[in-house]
Formats: sequence, C-alpha cells, structure tokens
Amino acid sequence: MKIIHVSAECYPIAKVGGLADVVGALPKYQNSSKVSSQVIMPFYDNTFTKENLFSAIYEATLNLGDTSHVFRILTLKEKTLDFDVFFVDVPELLYKEYVYSHNDTERFLAFQIATLDWMLSWETVPDIIHCHDHHTGLIPFMLQESYKYEVFRKIPNILTIHNAQYQGWFSHIKVGLIPPFNFDHVGLLDWGSEINPLAAAIKCAWKVTTVSPSYMNELKMAANGLESLLSSESAKCVGILNGIDWNVWNPETDTYIIENYNIKTVASGASANKKYLCDTFNLDFEKPLFAFIGRLVEEKGSDLFPETFKLALEKNNATILLLGSGNKFVENQLDALKNDYIGTYNAFIGYDEKLSHIIYAGADFLLMPSRVEPCGLNQMYALRYGTIPIVRSIGGLKDTVIDISETNGFGICHEDVSVSEIIHAIDRAIALYKEPSKYKKIRTKIMEIDHSWDVSAKEYINLYNSIN
Repeated sequence: MKIIHVSAECYPIAKVGGLADVVGALPKYQNSSKVSSQVIMPFYDNTFTKENLFSAIYEATLNLGDTSHVFRILTLKEKTLDFDVFFVDVPELLYKEYVYSHNDTERFLAFQIATLDWMLSWETVPDIIHCHDHHTGLIPFMLQESYKYEVFRKIPNILTIHNAQYQGWFSHIKVGLIPPFNFDHVGLLDWGSEINPLAAAIKCAWKVTTVSPSYMNELKMAANGLESLLSSESAKCVGILNGIDWNVWNPETDTYIIENYNIKTVASGASANKKYLCDTFNLDFEKPLFAFIGRLVEEKGSDLFPETFKLALEKNNATILLLGSGNKFVENQLDALKNDYIGTYNAFIGYDEKLSHIIYAGADFLLMPSRVEPCGLNQMYALRYGTIPIVRSIGGLKDTVIDISETNGFGICHEDVSVSEIIHAIDRAIALYKEPSKYKKIRTKIMEIDHSWDVSAKEYINLYNSIN
C-alpha cells in the first residue's frame, strides 16, 4: 500500500507546531509496518533547505487563474530521513523564510495544484492520499470535482484535522484560482459565505480524523463555526490519538540532555538536568520546579500566566521556568517578572529545541492549562521523561492524563481555565512533591506508559484498509 501525506509542515524540515511532529513521525512508523509512506511538502527558505542538497526530478507550469508559475519537484540528494520527502518548489510563492503568513491563499493553493499536477505524471497512483489541515484542504475537493483530476476520483483520501481553529478562509472572488470544476457544486467550497478549505475537505474527504477521540467529540460543540458540519458528517469521522517518536524522545539516548537516564536511574538523571536548569537560570534547586513549554497564545491559557505566576511565587515554595513566545504583550509581562522574582522565576522568550529537551528531563511538573488542545504532545514528552503533567481536562489531555485522585492516576487535572484553578493545581502538585515516596512511584510509573507511534500508526493503517 502506497500512502502520500500532503502537509505544510514536517519535522525536522519545517516546524511551527504539533503538525510537524506528526508528519515527521507517522510515515516513519507506517513504513516499519510494511506500507510505503511518503511526504509531499513545500520547499521553504529555511535552515534545513540551506544545509542540504537537492535534485530536481520534475518541472512544469501550474496555473492560478490567469497567472502561471513554473514549479519543480525536488528530492534530497542524500537520504537523511526514514521516509521519502518530495518538495514542491514554487519560488515566487513558497520559497520564504516563514511557513505561514497573513495571506497564504495563493501560496498553499499553488502547493496543492502543483502536487496534483505532478501526480498526473505518475505511472502508478497512490492507494491513499492523506491531507493534513486546511493548507491541503482543497485537495479532496479537487480530486472529486476538478475536471483535470478525474483520473484520481477513485483514490481514497483522508483529512486529518490537527487544529480546527484555523480554516484557511478566502473570498469567493478568488474561486477562479481553483482548476475548473462543475460550478453546480460550488456550494461544497462554501461555509459562512466564504470559501472554506477545511469545510470543503470535511465535505469531500472519504474519512476525517482528528488527533484524539475527545477532540473529535469536542469539535461537534466548539469548532470555530464548523460544529453542525462535523455533526452532520460524524459517520465518517474518527479520533485517533497522536503518538510521539519513541526514538527521538528517549531520556536514555537523548543527546540534548545533560545526563541520560532510564526508569531505574531517573532520580539521579532528572536531578542532574534539574541542577543544570537551576544553575543556568538562577533557580532554587530544593524547591519543586514547574515549567511551561509552548506558544504564548490564548489557546494555551498563557494570558493567565502573569497573574498566576505572581500568586504562586509569592508563596515562595516553588520555582517556575518558562520557554515560549507568541503574544508580545504577554511576552513582555512574563519577561518583566524576572526582575521581581530573582531566584524563583525565569523565562526564555523564544524557542530552543535543546533547552526544551532539558526542561522535559529536569522539571518536576509541566503546566498545560490549555483552552484548546486537540491532542497535545508536550504531556506525552513529559511522561516519557518522568515529569508529571498538570493539565486542563480537554481534548488529548483528557485522553492521556488521569488525575492522581483516581484509580491508577498519575497526573494533576483541573476542569476550568482560570487563575484560581491553576493555582489550586500547583498547590496539589507541591503537596505531592512533599511526599517523596509517592512522587517517586508516580515518576517511574509514567515513564512506562507507551505513547509511541507504533499503536497510532497501526490504527491509521487499519483505517486505510477499511476504505481501500
């Protein structure tokens, strides 16, 4: 079986969020399950493309309405990944230092058209075309409706929704950019009086998946306007929990962290990483270390951090380390806090992959008070490294973390996103930290939980088989 994943992101090539981690791991694990899984993505002007050499294997011209663009399909000259990646190079539109901007309609439409135009030249068509998020959402529509791609109409296609908040809306004025189709079916593109690529994909895809079972259920109640559509299409919708790359995220072999460790040596190994963090960021080693890693956006609850951290730090019984960037106002507030709580708080505004690994290894608790969390990978990374997650029970967080008050519980959960709820969760964590034997038992227990891609990859393959 030949699977083609079409995505705007793929780790380690281009990463903005969890989409990259999924597309960078799922094909690898699918290949190990005896299917052929490949990725097609845009060719960006970034560190990865500058540090590698590429060969052009195809060149043609694509049409965006009345505008033509020459495009090439590139491959890596040296095989550095565990799966094949093909790059769509449209220099005027895609070869940018960024992945996303405020005006991406033409960029990602060109990417999708070029992908399908290239596929027209293939001698053997794929068995499954797997599209990821709205950036590839018009592919299911074009496969079904565009005259040019009639040969592909019997190829099953799947849409995975990684985050339904972003839908790729654009005006009907630009409908002419899409390759000609039966205009009687233009309603398939429409949702809320605009062309909505994500909505079109939900309507046209053979199957729709989301990245956790709970998130699929939640979308029927809160999907940024798509609730009724997802409810009406629920028969073809399924939630499959993401996994994590068990080889990349492995405290026993991780080259980023200060000292490697396993379940038997977690106490000393995690302590060495915590000491490095405390020495580097001037934090009190004896106190429990709470960390946050991620985007400083409303979805993550980070707008509550300035007030929450002040209240938590005034009690002087914990330390907090933050790694992230996003909303500039929140960034400035969190950065300013460093002057008021020297020795108990610090922040690295930005992103650093090495530092993130050390934090997962060295923190005692990981904060994830998300308002929206389709799956969440950070809590799985934390579990893998023996760091106890503190999460709001929503989406994938609800599916992966059980509160310590329940049978077989191992995390700390709260129901609402509020300063008082987060503070209460932190207080519960501190109380747990003060019970060394219980804390140690939970730490070793969570490292045994298997959230690798092995299970998830097989679920996707079973889904492919059901429609192929």
